[in-house]
Amino acid sequence: MYTTSRNGVNAYARVGLETGVIAASPHKLILMLFEGAQVALSSALAHMRSGEIKAKGEAVSRAIAIINSGLQASLDIKAGGELAQQLNALYDYMGHRLLLANLHNKPEYIEEVARLLGELGEAWEAIGKSSPANGDSGSSSSPAPVLAVNGLGKA
Repeated sequence: MYTTSRNGVNAYARVGLETGVIAASPHKLILMLFEGAQVALSSALAHMRSGEIKAKGEAVSRAIAIINSGLQASLDIKAGGELAQQLNALYDYMGHRLLLANLHNKPEYIEEVARLLGELGEAWEAIGKSSPANGDSGSSSSPAPVLAVNGLGKA
């Protein structure tokens, strides 16, 4: 009974997330990636502290996937110039730190990446607020001329 109820809740949550993704502007999609990475990192820390090795590894892997396949992959290095190159290097660093955190059970590494992602997420959110075309209205333009995002609009 509990499993059936839980499956229904999970299905409802997936539909809500899919609907949110479909309706989201490019700017909001990036914000959702930052939020998802933070949730995965919080989960990894909790599992690390409680000694749940498998769950910790899965949460760290989820965070790395969001950073590498989401945030990093969305960078347009050519159009984004030096800022995009620096973000690319920072995302590489974060992925490496998370691998080490998982391997050596270093919560401070996860906390470091969470702080960095938090700062980037806040900056990304502020960029959206400063650009009226980038609210949650579904606009496809890039949030700032300093960074182009692959497949999510160009500067």
